[in-house]
Parts: sequence; structure tokens; C-alpha cells
Amino acid sequence: MPQATVTSAPKGAATVRSSEFTPLLREVKAAGLLRRRRGWYGCSIAVTLLSLAATGVGIHLLGNTWWTLFLAVPAAVFSTRTAFIGHDSGHAQIAGTRKANRALGLFHGNLLIGMSYHWWTDKHNRHHANPNHIDKDPDVGVGALVWTQRQAAQREGFARWLTRHQAALFFPMLLLEGIALKVSSWQDLRRQGKGERRLEALLLGLHVLGYATLLLTAMSPGKAVVFALVQHAVFGLHLGMCFAPNHKGMEMPETGDDDWGHLRRQVLTSRNVRGGAVTDWLMGGLNYQIEHHLFPNMPRPHLRRVQPLVRAHCAALGLPYAQTSAVESYRLALEHMHEVGEPLRAPDVP
Repeated sequence: MPQATVTSAPKGAATVRSSEFTPLLREVKAAGLLRRRRGWYGCSIAVTLLSLAATGVGIHLLGNTWWTLFLAVPAAVFSTRTAFIGHDSGHAQIAGTRKANRALGLFHGNLLIGMSYHWWTDKHNRHHANPNHIDKDPDVGVGALVWTQRQAAQREGFARWLTRHQAALFFPMLLLEGIALKVSSWQDLRRQGKGERRLEALLLGLHVLGYATLLLTAMSPGKAVVFALVQHAVFGLHLGMCFAPNHKGMEMPETGDDDWGHLRRQVLTSRNVRGGAVTDWLMGGLNYQIEHHLFPNMPRPHLRRVQPLVRAHCAALGLPYAQTSAVESYRLALEHMHEVGEPLRAPDVP
């Protein structure tokens, strides 16, 4: 079972070279699994846009009634589907040029769901470069939650109480993640260049205007606020449940463990979620986290196909390949968070 604590590179890993990855990459290229799937993505984008449009029409047809709030759930689910397309464009999975992928990302991210494409890709690409690295991965930096006992020891006041109970509070806190992502998107505008900031701010502003217009022309302000809160809560929960199982409780390299090589760096820090077509749809392919990290620009529909090649390659090298059920993956993630806060729950700790 992967360790839920900070670990150093395995013995002998200091001599591991990136050539471990080369044979696998050669095999994947020969199988054509890095080729673009424009037709698949075209259909996926069309279905997502039609689903969002149908939800919007449904909101206006139901109008100013509490029954309209039930549509906040599909609105959230299809927003997550939209986020998956933005995610894939950020990894250059969809189009053949950076400009086209960026346009897709801005359209789906900034305009449709109100989340900054620049902020997301910058943060997410740093995560991909050094997953679970204590000093380099922003996803395991100190925030509302912490991921190592060293981080936990530095907490004070309310943050200290939060860390004591972070495992129990994790899923409730995900209900706030949808709003937090949008707040971070607006805050990131200050870091962007003038031209990029203007475009991103314009698209984010158009999203807010369009979203407010959609709700306020269909229902009273009070119902509109409740609808927005429910949608963002479900959106944050859904998105968070797709990302949470992937790395929490896996190896966490420190500075000095930078010689693992690409294959080990991605495989040892990632966990797959076992499942079929429904899991693939709900998680947007992120359930193939190992394969996605090894080949971030691989089109989503190819991740299932490349899995046997990756498993066989890891087995040949004697590398552990972590895969479990969705329920077990959440249990492992919560167990890790619980262990991180354990020293703060000791009776003699204030």
C-alpha cells in the first residue's frame, strides 16, 4: 500500500535515468495513441454545449418556481463537463496548435464557467511537472488543508483546529470549492500581462453578466441566489471528487528526490480509479491518472487503450502500479488527511 507520509526516493533510485520511459513512449507512438481525436472532441464539445443550452432553456421554461432549483444539479454536472474540455485544451490534447487550444480553453473556461484559463493552466502544469512534490507542487502547498505533518505543526488558531478535523471536513469544504476557484481566477488577473489580463477579464465579466441575466430573467433574486449557491456547491463537490483520489496518500518527494526520472515521478505519485464507461464519463478520464500524467497531451479517449501498455511496462520494471475502486481511493485520501492532523489531536497539544 502506498505510504501516506513524506518519503524519500527508493534505494537505488538515484541512478534511475529517463531512459526508463523511452521504450514505453516509443511503443505508444507506434500505436498511434498520441494522435489527435478531433472528431471525438468535436462531438463531445457539441453535446456539452447542447446540454448547457437545454439546461438554460429548462430554467426559463420552469421560471420563478422552487422546482427550477432541481436544474442546478445538471447545470453543475455540465459545468464540470465543460471544465474537462478546458482541462484537455490546456494540455494540448484537442487541437494541433497552441493558439487553437488556448482559444478553446478561454471559451470553455473563462466564458462558459467563469474560471481563468491562465490561472488554471499555470497552476496545473506546475503540478504535472512535479506531482506531490512538497516544495514544487502547488496542489500540496499550505492552504485551507495541509498535506504533511510538518505543515500541520505550523498551523495556528482556527487553521490549527481545521487541520485537526480536516478529514471529516474535507467533503463539506468541497462544497465551497466552486466559488473558491472563481475567486482565485479573478485574483490571478493581477499577475497577468496587460493584453492577457484584458481578454481574460472581459470573458470572465461576460460570464458573470450572462449567468446573472439567465437567472434573474427567469426567477426572483432570492431564488437566483439559492440556485447559484446550489450549482456552485455541486460543481465544487463533483470537480473535487474527480481530483481528490488521484494523488492524496501517495508518495511525496522532497527536494533531493529530483532524480527519479519522468516515469517514476509520475507513477509513484499517482493512483488510478477502477471503473467502466460511467466512471470515465463522470471523472473526465482523470481516473486514468497514471496514464494522463505520463502522457498529458494524449487525447482523453486513448487513456483507456494505453493502460495495458503502461501496466505491463511498470510490471517489467518492478514499479508499483496503484489502482483501486473509487470508494477505496477516497478512503485512502481521507486516511492521509487524518494522519496529517493526528499530532494536533494529542491530548497534551493545545
